[in-house]
Amino acid sequence: MPEPIIRRAGPGDAEALAEIGARTFTETFGHLYPPQDLARFLDEAYGLERTRRDLADPAKAGWIVEAGGEVVGYAQAGPCGLPHPEVTPACGELKRFYLLKAWQNGGLGRRLFAETMDWLTAGGPRDVWIGVWSENDGAQRFYGRHGFTKVGEYGFAVGSTVDREFILRKSAVNFSTRPADEAALEHNLA
Repeated sequence: MPEPIIRRAGPGDAEALAEIGARTFTETFGHLYPPQDLARFLDEAYGLERTRRDLADPAKAGWIVEAGGEVVGYAQAGPCGLPHPEVTPACGELKRFYLLKAWQNGGLGRRLFAETMDWLTAGGPRDVWIGVWSENDGAQRFYGRHGFTKVGEYGFAVGSTVDREFILRKSAVNFSTRPADEAALEHNLA
């Protein structure tokens, strides 16, 4: 497999980002929903206009993972929009974080995660939030290894289906107590 690269997404990446978003969501969760509900959700959440708006928003950022000229994953981050009473305007959120299945479990996720978290905390430590499907045990373990803990739940609607989502948070305190040399070592090992 070619060595993947991770880069910040720009306005010219809107089509590629919309396509990989819909593709990875379908690969991961498509089997859970009626086809008409899935199609409507993909159009709303991953449509080209929505993607362009997200890329144009200076409070948000996106990353694309490419290998051999193919987009194989992506991440998006920005202000936290999760329904939790402790969310403040200062909070950040890892909004989307996906790799195609063929590219998972090889260290690429750690690299993409580090890039995203570096951006989210560039202005200093702050609470970072993530919403994760209650049955996605692998993602929950990954985030747990990175200091996130479950602090709530909510219903995530895709058409008539409402999934149970966990709300995870990494407190700003956990960022500020982490030695800088440990963070550099982890980034280099990923």
